Amino acid sequence: MNNIPVVKLGIVAVSRDCFPSKLSKRRREAVVAAYKNIYECPVIVENETDAMNALADLKQADVNALVLFLGNFGPEGPETLLLQKFLEDKTNTAMIVAAAEESGSDLIDGRGDAFCGMLNASYNIGLRKIKVYIPEYPVGNANEVAAMIKDFEKIAAVRIGISCLKIFSFGPRPHDFLTCNAPIAPLFDLGVEIQENSELDLYESFLKHDGDSRIESIAAEMAEELGKKGNTYPSLLTKLAQFEITLLDWAEKHLGASKFFTITLKCWPAFQTMFRFVPCYVNSRLASRGIPVACEVDIYGTLSEYILTVATGKPVTLLDINNTVPKDLYTEYYSGEFAPKYKNTDVFMGFHCGNTPLCNLKNASIQYQLIMKRNLEPDSEPDISRGNLDGQIKPSDVTIFRLQANSDSKLCAYIAQGEVLDMPTKTFGGTGVIAIPEMARFYRNVLIQKRFPHHSGIGFAHVGKILFDVLNLLGVDDVGYNRPAGNLYPSENPFA
Repeated sequence: MNNIPVVKLGIVAVSRDCFPSKLSKRRREAVVAAYKNIYECPVIVENETDAMNALADLKQADVNALVLFLGNFGPEGPETLLLQKFLEDKTNTAMIVAAAEESGSDLIDGRGDAFCGMLNASYNIGLRKIKVYIPEYPVGNANEVAAMIKDFEKIAAVRIGISCLKIFSFGPRPHDFLTCNAPIAPLFDLGVEIQENSELDLYESFLKHDGDSRIESIAAEMAEELGKKGNTYPSLLTKLAQFEITLLDWAEKHLGASKFFTITLKCWPAFQTMFRFVPCYVNSRLASRGIPVACEVDIYGTLSEYILTVATGKPVTLLDINNTVPKDLYTEYYSGEFAPKYKNTDVFMGFHCGNTPLCNLKNASIQYQLIMKRNLEPDSEPDISRGNLDGQIKPSDVTIFRLQANSDSKLCAYIAQGEVLDMPTKTFGGTGVIAIPEMARFYRNVLIQKRFPHHSGIGFAHVGKILFDVLNLLGVDDVGYNRPAGNLYPSENPFA
């Protein structure tokens, strides 16, 4: 996937002038030996001049993710000045960590007091009004600090990606899906650019790509990817290939100052009558390459997908939190092994017409979109309703996630971890049975209570820890999660 940022980590050690700088240097070298894939700035920051020299060195090395390392107590003024100057480039991000003491036999010259220095550093960060990542317990030995940096690398990738992201949207948000209509002002606060376009713009560009010399090779690639069983409408692939090229060319032409992009489309009902297909399979192919494409002009949906893409390093999807799992279906397949683990109200079906990447599906094939066929061609063979990718979502760990602007233009989010069960869904579209512990309470007291829309970003790994820290770094403090039994939500009826 080439639509995600490359993180260049760099570490700078700091030292308070009444402590030996060689202590910070030695501890920095131990961290670098433990992590390896990080640029080691040779400057030990003890004063403001050192801070500026370190800043120049980091710029020369193209570092975009700074690890400020308190090898001892550290000079809170110069070290936070370095952070402030480094973060003036909005595409940069930073963390602070501190060295733990190493041995009970070396607590005279070998004592660094970074445990104390971290408190002063955090106070000065507040004075300068800058946001940096501070781990849950930010003090450790070399191996422990290396583990913290490993988490930070993912967090930094998401933060950098967002700050360089452009969302291309096509069409107004559908009237019947006003829940996808959210204020866009908070996007700019995050550093995200948005280019809203007409469906006519997209259609015009699509027509201009008729006969493009690349279509034949892309259609052949699609046929090979689908295989004989999945390629149920071979003649359709030419149109789908033309549409894929149209989207990618549009992004390349209009990316501008941004580095990464996502797309969101109004994919019904006029889309079918004008383009003569549904775009779901193309959406799934782009998502598999790290370019999420959300349906129904869901701007925050595609942003949520992008964050998940970077956090997991894997293809993701966008699903409706769609329907309950009938009790007979649940009992038939999971009354034995899984009943003690999940209640029937812990599971639901995630569904979308067919935008989930093929790599995440079992028995995938190109089909027609049943709901659209009912409306647009109820009495004929499917034609303009063809093009979705049908299949059952494979069993996997899963994180459901959404970042959203509410009606007051305030950012809020939710995160919940669970798994996709290996349960036949017996229905159409791209579907899977998803189990989230205490889902019923989460559904009522977070999704409904906080008025989140029906679309959820689906990442196929457990990345809740990374996402929570990302949201904290972004300044999003309204974050819902699935609370365990006995831990009541503020809105939950204690007598229920």
